[in-house]
Amino acid sequence: MSEPALHLRGVRREYVTLAGTLPVLRGVDLDLYGGEIVGLVGPSGSGKSSLLHAAGLLERPNGGQVWVAGKDCSKLSDNARTRVRLNGIGFVYQFHHLLPELTARENVALPAQIAGQSRKAAGDRAVELLDGLGLAARADHQPAQLSGGEQQRVALARALVNKPQVLLADEPTGNLDPATSANVFQSLMDLVKGQGVAALIATHNFELARYMDRVFALKDGHLEPWNGG
Repeated sequence: MSEPALHLRGVRREYVTLAGTLPVLRGVDLDLYGGEIVGLVGPSGSGKSSLLHAAGLLERPNGGQVWVAGKDCSKLSDNARTRVRLNGIGFVYQFHHLLPELTARENVALPAQIAGQSRKAAGDRAVELLDGLGLAARADHQPAQLSGGEQQRVALARALVNKPQVLLADEPTGNLDPATSANVFQSLMDLVKGQGVAALIATHNFELARYMDRVFALKDGHLEPWNGG
């Protein structure tokens, strides 16, 4: 099998509270490969977001290793971690966080311009992604002119504009009605498979989880295969 896009070994995360140290991740191991969608389930407070933040280099774990696209990111400087996030990792959240004053195309193109692409190249890439998501006719609309499902597909396009190896999504359909949720998830699946991205998706939606390649439950700080219950 090829090298994993995301490689986690012994990842630990704990927080200091007034009541003492609270361990959340107690040594998580995970390999995530290009073109696969892996689900992450567990009750609120189980550590799903903490795991995504550690995997996405948003927080430094208290122990363990995080490799992205073959690079050990565990001891990188903050600036180096930022570069890996910008080019190697895409993020999608429950709320789209689109900039309201920008059009759909401008929102998608922005990370590419930050990464150094010309305005034209970034815009062309944005249009390509929006077209693949059925939003070509909405490219010049601002977020307030788009439906919730359209806004979330724009957020998905933005996450993939720099052709990352890893896509991390935290409840990406949690703010949508069931029908729209299914449509957005299908769009996500199509893009992940088509572009060979490795996706890790935290979700409470067990129906959608059943369509993922693998699903893990986060329990007592460890990952274990989900039994579908």
